[in-house]
Amino acid sequence: MILNMKYTSTRNKTVSISSSEAIIQGISKDGGLFVPTNIPKLNNIMDLKEMNYKELAFIIMSKFFTDFKSNDLKNCIDKAYDIKFSKKEIAPLVNVGDVFFLELFHGPTLAFKDMALSILPYLLKEAIRINKIDKEVVILTATSGDTGKAALESFANVDGIKIVVFFPEDGVSEIQKRQMITQEGINTFVVGINGNFDDAQNGVKEIFNNNDFANLLYKNNYILSSANSINIGRLIPQIVYYFYGYLTLLKEGKIKNNEKINIVVPTGNFGNILAAYYAKEMGLPINKLICASNENNILTDFINTGIYDKRRELILTSSPSMDILISSNLERLLFHISGEDDMFIRTKMDDLARQGYYKIDNLNLKYFYGAYSTEKQVSFSINNMFVKNKYLIDPHTAVAYNVHEKYKLETCDDTKTIIASTASPFKFGSKVASSIDIDVKNKDEFNIIKELAGKTNIEIPRAIANLENKEVLHENNCNKENMKYLIEKFLEVGGIDD
Repeated sequence: MILNMKYTSTRNKTVSISSSEAIIQGISKDGGLFVPTNIPKLNNIMDLKEMNYKELAFIIMSKFFTDFKSNDLKNCIDKAYDIKFSKKEIAPLVNVGDVFFLELFHGPTLAFKDMALSILPYLLKEAIRINKIDKEVVILTATSGDTGKAALESFANVDGIKIVVFFPEDGVSEIQKRQMITQEGINTFVVGINGNFDDAQNGVKEIFNNNDFANLLYKNNYILSSANSINIGRLIPQIVYYFYGYLTLLKEGKIKNNEKINIVVPTGNFGNILAAYYAKEMGLPINKLICASNENNILTDFINTGIYDKRRELILTSSPSMDILISSNLERLLFHISGEDDMFIRTKMDDLARQGYYKIDNLNLKYFYGAYSTEKQVSFSINNMFVKNKYLIDPHTAVAYNVHEKYKLETCDDTKTIIASTASPFKFGSKVASSIDIDVKNKDEFNIIKELAGKTNIEIPRAIANLENKEVLHENNCNKENMKYLIEKFLEVGGIDD
């Protein structure tokens, strides 16, 4: 085990804090993101194949969260990965055709965000105890769909923590929205904003960087933290399932020892694929990291040209968790591949904020491949996968599958491939149903889902079936400029002048 792992900021390398402090802060005070000062290596990967998910999670997380005592970390893991997951494997690997789908949607909110957000509350509570903090923590999060519900579900009714979630009013699926606005828990607060995800995310970042607001909260016995993948306590647990997927292939004899695989990730905020990059840096034999985008193809353009340009209109697609133009976690990757050049990162992030774009010459992304899928291609992929294999995928997973097909055509690479399957198809009933030729015109979402279940002979997940009759508890709405005011109102603290 690496002793005393420290975390620094992508924008200021003089920062050096413990993992528990990084989890509590969420984002660095200079606006940068916390990264480990080194990425630990796993030298005995092939010896881990008989481990279950919890055992593997402990091996990996203990390398990063070194100020957590072993028994306390194991306790966090045991509480997180329990009966709330409907599959005993936690993340089953399903062989369909010539690919392997790593199903990351068997948690309580039916999306891959459960894989990390199920443990974050326990990590945060333990971090608070380690640092002897006597303030109440306010989790502040922007969501493009799935993070919000997963965070709400995980933090609801947790003592000493309140959670505030902002989502784009018209930028999430009907089921995603319903999941959030019906959320129970006296410590939960959900707000739809008149804007897109980037507006919500930028608003949250501005609040985090508002020192006057932080001081106001501190005087009222509150401190801010985050449940987005900008929080290292959410990013690190995501590394685990890539190791688990690889070791499952090894255990089942689908690959040989040290055989390389490709990993395809449908990508918006870049956290999920960054976790795969960390897995590679830890020693997981990965040949190519395939970054799959929807029509908001800003990452595709960046990987292929070195130009990151947000000066474009955000397109609302059937894969809303990827409807993003500012991929926050990309900053972490740039920090690593630039030789940890914090001044370089500050310059590029300033360029993005002021000019709307930045350019990087001689970009070293040799392990990455980027492409995108159109809405027509997403529909075709859902239909093709169901007709040929009787396997139903959601739009995000369809983006990934379609990009994988493009990659194979372009490269003729037959490396065995894991596709991160990130959500239940029932969360996006209208798109999935229409893609397999169910007429969805003038039908409400719940009737569409029932028809989808009937045609596919797949049972509707209970977490979705129960939504239809749940009471709406959150009817808050605001513009980006009023986000801070609503937080003040929820926390019952006196306002400050902007």
